[in-house]
Formats: sequence, structure tokens, C-alpha cells
Amino acid sequence: MSFVFRGLARMMARAFVSVAVSAAAVAVPGMATSAHAQTALPPRVTEQVVMVPKVGTLFTVELETTIFRPPGEGPFPLVVISHGKAPGKPAFQGRARFAAQSAEFLKRGYVVALPMRQGFSRSGGMYIGGGCNVQANGLVQAEDLVAALDYLTRQSYVDAERIVMIGQSHGGLSTMAFNAIGYPGVRGVINFAGGLRNESCDGWENNLVDAFADYGRTARYPSLWIYGSNDSFWPWPLPEKMFNSYKSTVSGSAMDATFVDVGDFEFDSHRLFSSRNGIRVWLPPVEAFLRRVGMPAE
Repeated sequence: MSFVFRGLARMMARAFVSVAVSAAAVAVPGMATSAHAQTALPPRVTEQVVMVPKVGTLFTVELETTIFRPPGEGPFPLVVISHGKAPGKPAFQGRARFAAQSAEFLKRGYVVALPMRQGFSRSGGMYIGGGCNVQANGLVQAEDLVAALDYLTRQSYVDAERIVMIGQSHGGLSTMAFNAIGYPGVRGVINFAGGLRNESCDGWENNLVDAFADYGRTARYPSLWIYGSNDSFWPWPLPEKMFNSYKSTVSGSAMDATFVDVGDFEFDSHRLFSSRNGIRVWLPPVEAFLRRVGMPAE
């Protein structure tokens, strides 16, 4: 099935633990300084930072990964959140926590994992940009999501048969590229304002549209796309073009793709996921999507 909703806002390794703290802790070494990092988590939530191994043909890279666990032994369903790309060098980017956003899934009984991709924050290796080849860039980033799942699905507290992948901005592109690769146990993917903008490349908008068409050809899972009309990165109607390009090539389960246009969100809808104020906007369609793919939503 395919649905389009408009104006929603208007209507309303060493795989070891390097840091382990309770949600009540005041600070964590290496904690991101962004606003979402300061938000309190639900009671009795455990936060860990682990260095997840990404094994390559020549060497192994460790990926700095934040893991939030609800109280109890599990196994719990898993949400993996993939971060965006801030201006500047990726190595200087803070560790993603998205605490307020993660809390919504923790309250619903999920484990939430946030891997920093290669070259970002304290993850090893160098960021691989891929030049103007957006499609290749996304696939390289998606390899890190596979590495994270290789580690996470071996943990006793994770239900390896109930997984949802979420990505924001560059992480949204990475998540849709991951959808073209697949992994056992994944039920669906959610794309918040996904893409990669490189104005030094001629026809960067068309490159982006073509990349999503390429991902669609081998896409495996239902998807939810959430964009806004005042996105500072993706001028309208580019989001619709990306979605329609993807839809034109998908088959099977991936044909269940939903596009949500939230309209204008504050001064920039690209911030919808990262802003606490955006939660009330995106949570209803996300809950509906979770129900549709057989995942906890209450």
C-alpha cells in the first residue's frame, strides 16, 4: 500500500561496555552537548556506550554505539536510530543520543541503539563520502548499520526477530540504503528527512532522486517517509520526487511505502525529529506504522 498524508502539523570491536551509567546520572564522559543530550530518560533505564566491531577485509573499525535498555531482562524489540551529518569534520561530531526521542521507544518496551558511523565522533576509520555518487555513499553508511546489528542481535536482551530501523537526514539516506540490503528480523524502516546535499556536485538534486530509485529496486521492507515543506535542505517538491522515484522501482513488501508531509514545522522542518517539539507531530504516524508492521506501539 502507499499513502500520502499532508499538513499533519497543521492539524495538530571489542564489544565491551566502555561506559555504563544509569539514566539518573548527571553526566557521561564524551556526552554530546546538543539540546537533546540533556533530556532526562525514563526511570531505571540503562545507558551504555559500547565499541562495536565492524570487520573489514583488511582491518576492523570500532563504532561508538549508545544503547538504551528498559528495565528487565528482555528480550526486547529493537530500534536502531541513525544520525545525520553535521557541518564540519565528522570526527568532531558529538555522540548521538536523541534522549527525548529514544524515551518514546523505551516507554514502549524497546531497546534503542544509536551507532555512530565510521569516521563520526569516536568511531574509528575515516568518513567515506563517495564524492557525488550519493547512491554509493548511502550503501557505505549502511554497512555500519549491518555491523551494529551483527553485535546487537547477539545480545540476550534483544529480540532479533523484531527490529525497526530509523534514520534522520544523512541517517535517513543510510537507512533507505540499508533497506536495499536487508537483515533478518527487520520489520520496517523509517526515514526522517533523509538525503545528502552536496551543492558542489552538478545536478545534486537529480543525483539524490536517482539514488532512491536505485535503492527501491532491491528494497525489502515497508517504509515510512516523514518530510516537511519548509526543510532547509530539501526544497519542495524534492521530497515528493525522491519518494515517487523510489516507489517507481519497488516491489513486494517494499511497495508498502507511506509518505507523510507535515507541512511547515517551526522555522525548519529538517529539525522535526531532533526537536522535542516535533515528537507530538511525528509520533502518531510512527505509531500507526509500528502497528502495521507488527511492532509495539503503545
